[in-house]
Amino acid sequence: MMNKGRVVVFGATGNLGAYTALQLKSSGFDVIAVGGRNSDNGFFSELGIEYYSIDICDSNSFAKLPQKEIDAVVHFAGELPSRYEYNPRKLIDSIVQGTLNVLEYIRLTGANKIVFPQTPFDVWYRHNTQTLIEADDQRSFPLTGDHSIYTIAKNTAVDLIEHYHHTFGISRFILRFFTIYQYHPNPYHYAEGTRKMMPYRILIERAMKGEDIEVWGNPSLTKEIVYIKDFTHLVNLCISSNSKGGIYNVGGKRVSLEEQIQGIIEVFSPQDHPSQKKYLPEKPNALLAGFNTNKTEKELGYKPRYSYIEAMADFYKEMQNEPFAKLWGVKEDYLE
Repeated sequence: MMNKGRVVVFGATGNLGAYTALQLKSSGFDVIAVGGRNSDNGFFSELGIEYYSIDICDSNSFAKLPQKEIDAVVHFAGELPSRYEYNPRKLIDSIVQGTLNVLEYIRLTGANKIVFPQTPFDVWYRHNTQTLIEADDQRSFPLTGDHSIYTIAKNTAVDLIEHYHHTFGISRFILRFFTIYQYHPNPYHYAEGTRKMMPYRILIERAMKGEDIEVWGNPSLTKEIVYIKDFTHLVNLCISSNSKGGIYNVGGKRVSLEEQIQGIIEVFSPQDHPSQKKYLPEKPNALLAGFNTNKTEKELGYKPRYSYIEAMADFYKEMQNEPFAKLWGVKEDYLE
């Protein structure tokens, strides 16, 4: 396969970065994986990918990385409020300082492109309305909550990227998205500083046991469902694009709560004892928000390829096969 170029993936040991590194490698790119872990346990080397451990908050540590012949950078490194107990300093340091260090690395190595993830909380004022979120809606941030400082940091990072785009001509592809659905052996996250099982993983757990599943609020409300392998395909399109980029909404298949739960039951429940749905209309509705993805489709040629059922079936397959076990461990490692 012809080499399409050299891409550095920061955050390569994380949920999005690991899948992205593998997808780009399989598409013909020469991939360099970068993470904060001291070791990747040999995961990447077995796939023909170099792995480097650096601290993105420390500009001096970037000297470990290749300093020339870099074509593009995927920057998925940085702290998340859903992955640890609330610590605003970690958010600012890793996202703002870390992004500045990555941008300086891009400038000094002569790379010409960055792909960066943006939180949908930058348009929080559009949430729970019937108005579709436009790619270039005015960015803002929620004044309270565990995503407030996180969004401030993300917006600052995007502003830094825009500065480097206009000053040094670096193409930028800012991808805004809600949850990217993928299998990870750790089903837990932090919400407002408290460790909890992720809501959709609770549904899957109950379905696998054949237990009743509660359907809260209005079951006809829809949600953007983006599967990880559609997301990595979009990253590939960004890397391959000749445009200067911009901000893009990452939409998927709009799936109602009713369809979401029915699909989980069909894929994960025992055939001889499937879960039953229990409707609780008095309970709160799920988040209502939708993206206008016309810009993403027109400029990048992106169309989701996985149906919701296909995504859940692939999720179940990876749950059984544990393809990232050497990197992330297995589900038994996260049992409480």
